[in-house]
Amino acid sequence: MNVYVNGETKQYAEKTTVADIVSDLGLANKRIAVELNKEILPFDQYAQTGIKTEDRLEIVQAIGGGQEDSFTIAGKHYKSRLLVGTGKYKDMQETQLAIEASGAEIVTVAIRRTNIGQNPNEANLLDIISPDKYTILPNTAGCFTADDAVRTCRLARELLNGHKLVKLEVLADQKTLLPEIVETLAAAALLVKDGFDVMVYTNDDPIIAKRLEELGCVAVMPLAAPIGSGLGVQNPYNILTIVENAKVPILVDAGVGTASDAAVAMELGCDGVLMNTAIAAARNPVLMASAMKKGIQAGREAFLAGRMPRKRFASASSPLDGLIG
Repeated sequence: MNVYVNGETKQYAEKTTVADIVSDLGLANKRIAVELNKEILPFDQYAQTGIKTEDRLEIVQAIGGGQEDSFTIAGKHYKSRLLVGTGKYKDMQETQLAIEASGAEIVTVAIRRTNIGQNPNEANLLDIISPDKYTILPNTAGCFTADDAVRTCRLARELLNGHKLVKLEVLADQKTLLPEIVETLAAAALLVKDGFDVMVYTNDDPIIAKRLEELGCVAVMPLAAPIGSGLGVQNPYNILTIVENAKVPILVDAGVGTASDAAVAMELGCDGVLMNTAIAAARNPVLMASAMKKGIQAGREAFLAGRMPRKRFASASSPLDGLIG
């Protein structure tokens, strides 16, 4: 039967248990944490928990810092769950320092900006975010039609020597910068058919998110709030519904303002967060990039740990038995 383990498809026989898979992977005596269909599975349940076809297992090393906990996009594994953009910094040096401080491995580039090197008098952005070190994610920022977005992606593929991974973004208008869903769906279908690996920016509608996944997008990226607003996650239950029903990575894109916003997104079970303005517009972008890195790690660890249930009334942390009357 078909089972997904850390994003990869594996074949196992009927009546296979989680313990069998852990042993098969050579992890039986290692410190690990296991997530089955986005629910944490206690260690003492591995042996009696059977696996069904199409189940999804996430197996991570149980160590501090979260850096060994990876996720997969288009067949490539990434340790950092923070993705960053390159716009709005004061200069190239600040851009480079902020990216380094963030620990990001995926960096977005808006193809039609002159700062990627079309102007011979400008520094080339690709000199400081080398494709040898980072995964470059061409972004169709500023596109308002499916046609413009598709043309931009094809230009990016030519510029980056056949690069297939792109971030699709089709906007409705310049005031709100909200996604134009009809055009986004059309562009996604065309790009997938053309062989692109599409990460797609969309609203926080679970139905649309599922439709984009079904079209073949490799990651779906619902907004937390409007681009550049810094409002944080406005509809957590929508994001949670998207995460719970997804078979591809879900990354919050747009609207994050500070590290606690990033942590909230990760605590909902998102695979990552993409941001630009929240770092670039901070008083100290490099320090904020470092804070965002830590916020992502803390949120991910909190999600894996499983928070305590919310209660209406107080619950004493120390036992009341034996108190002096």
